[in-house]
Amino acid sequence: MNQQAFAYTLLAASANVAGAAAVTSRSRWSMPALEKLLALSAGFMVSVALVDLVPEAIAQHGANAALLILLGYLLVHLTQHTLVPHFHFGEEVHEVTKAVSMSALAGLLLHTFVDGVAITSGFAVRAGLGLLVFIAILLHKLPEGVAISSIFLAAGSSRQRALLAGASLGVATVVGGLMTEFIAPLKEYGIALAAGVSIYVGASNLVPEFQAKRDFGLQASFFGGCALYLVARNLIGLAGS
Repeated sequence: MNQQAFAYTLLAASANVAGAAAVTSRSRWSMPALEKLLALSAGFMVSVALVDLVPEAIAQHGANAALLILLGYLLVHLTQHTLVPHFHFGEEVHEVTKAVSMSALAGLLLHTFVDGVAITSGFAVRAGLGLLVFIAILLHKLPEGVAISSIFLAAGSSRQRALLAGASLGVATVVGGLMTEFIAPLKEYGIALAAGVSIYVGASNLVPEFQAKRDFGLQASFFGGCALYLVARNLIGLAGS
């Protein structure tokens, strides 16, 4: 595995742990700040998926890329909103069952596994693309850790188990990155699958968390995420490529 890709994958994984630790340490968490971070990450993730990942997937696989992107999209919907009876990003404030917490963890494990695949696949194409994918993933890793740990606490689990749930998402991210080097389909189709997953996470998971709220700050954060992506893309040097 590319050392640079591995380092960024580890950094992204650590954000899952940081999010879980923020909940389990009893530290005060600002819900408005979390919502704005979700909106910002949604804008960045949708942008990098549509402007970079989808065109790269088409360049690699032609018309077949559409089916692979759709597969990535459907896999996330299946694991997070079909097999899982209750899941949303952000802190869980309602009591849930242990079965709900475990099913939510199972769904997020697949998603975070693909996060690792996406970072490694991006760096395999070029360092600039890998860095943009890393930023997109990093921005939603903290809320992701908050979500899973708070779900476990709402289900009556101990703080240690809630923290372990967040850490397991980080582990899945690293495993996804490592396995991309050894599993041929992941290595070949990683960008296309990552495009589908990113579109789903950004547009179908994150955007619904704030789109119905009449809060200008949230909407500004979303467009700010798109603008941040464009700035980052120009600074990295991918604009016009």
